[in-house]
Amino acid sequence: MGKSDLGWLRSIFHFSFADYFNIDNMNFGVLRVINDDLIATGTGFDLHPHKDMEIVSYIINGGLTHGDSMGNKNTVYRGEVQYMSAGTGVYHSEENLGDETTRILQIWIVPDKKDYKPAYGDYRFNEKDRQNNWLNIVSSKEGNAPIKINQDANFYVVELDEGKEIEFSVEKGRQGYLVQIEGDSIINNLELNERDGLEIVEENINIKAKKKSHILVIEMKKYLN
Repeated sequence: MGKSDLGWLRSIFHFSFADYFNIDNMNFGVLRVINDDLIATGTGFDLHPHKDMEIVSYIINGGLTHGDSMGNKNTVYRGEVQYMSAGTGVYHSEENLGDETTRILQIWIVPDKKDYKPAYGDYRFNEKDRQNNWLNIVSSKEGNAPIKINQDANFYVVELDEGKEIEFSVEKGRQGYLVQIEGDSIINNLELNERDGLEIVEENINIKAKKKSHILVIEMKKYLN
């Protein structure tokens, strides 16, 4: 992974981004970006443009205040999700207006086609719904999650108590990317520590929490490169 420290922003890049470039680590299927960002208080990303990308922010700590050229402005907190389909083009800003460091996973998914009409949405999930249980927070337009994106991809989160186990199935023709957001776990005999990532292709996994673990899985159609 790549790392960056700009003072106000400290990031881990799961895939090539900004000054981190690795030709062998550009993407995982339609998953183009996962940035694990720590945003200092009173700072953030100033107004800037995006086009033809599905952008999902999952909040881990603190708050994130979104503003955009479509007139949307809202703040989301831990366990909540913010979504923007950049489509034909949109300007947006993301700020930490709170009194603690904000930590988010910034995730970019390549859409199934270009030139969608830009759109924004956010959702406030109930914390208990992800306790020792997979919670589907993002899906395709055909799926059942409250946040829907323009791609065949699903996002699931779980907060697993210490010693608890849970299964996840990545079916034939599918692949998944797992982020160990918080805690430590054993996954199919591999140990993952906080902020680690894991690629899964057509395989069922067993997750056992060594410490209380907060985990995200992005499951999608198999397309490795």
